[in-house]
Amino acid sequence: MKNLNKILIAFISVLAISCSGDDVENRPVIVAGTAPVLLSPKSDFIIVLDKTKEADLATSVVWEKATYAGDATVINYTVEIAKAGTSFAKPSVAGTSTSTFKNFTVAELNSAVLDAGFKPFVENSIDIRVKSTIGGVGSTPQISNFYTIKVTPYPAWPNWGIIGSATAATTGGDGWGKDANLDYDLTTKKYSITMDLIGGKEFKFRLDDAWAVNYGDDGNNLSLDAGGANIPVAVSGNYTIVVDFTAKTYTIQKN
Repeated sequence: MKNLNKILIAFISVLAISCSGDDVENRPVIVAGTAPVLLSPKSDFIIVLDKTKEADLATSVVWEKATYAGDATVINYTVEIAKAGTSFAKPSVAGTSTSTFKNFTVAELNSAVLDAGFKPFVENSIDIRVKSTIGGVGSTPQISNFYTIKVTPYPAWPNWGIIGSATAATTGGDGWGKDANLDYDLTTKKYSITMDLIGGKEFKFRLDDAWAVNYGDDGNNLSLDAGGANIPVAVSGNYTIVVDFTAKTYTIQKN
């Protein structure tokens, strides 16, 4: 009886392996046909994204369907963006879809552009394309044509700027009429700027180009104080300023 059981188990194991092998051999092979064709946006697309209109439609990326030879199945599409002229050496995924279009709100496009490493307040030239993929043996990605669009994003972090008579060499006028925006470092969580400053003059930091939230330095000791005193500059020159608004500290270094 024991021998019979062993023989039965062995037979079932061989049958299972045989069936598994047949499944692999009979699995449909999906072969690339034609790549998707990007229709829009085209290279005449220019947009300045507005933080006050985040829910509005910024653009619709539209393409012609890719084709594959083999059993019909779902095609996955990825919208990729990269710095113009880099041949997509470092593409970033802006969005995905199983349709032949992808709508982007202002907030979504802004996030996609910032996540790809493009700077806010700057008109960035961005290459955009669509990649199609599908399951199955032998399936390879298919890449569409691309267009170069121009996008000016806004920061998704607080917009801090520097203002004051000391900044007039950069901002013009008397320096108190216009901010110079600080750059934000996602890694250090600090803001910075390199700019010319005028000796014998002063500056402050303020949020969103308004005076409702601003910082100065009451003790002139590199510690920020809400609504504090103007920060003096002793000598004219080119300076690098780094600000940590969380720790309420800053550094100012003459270059």
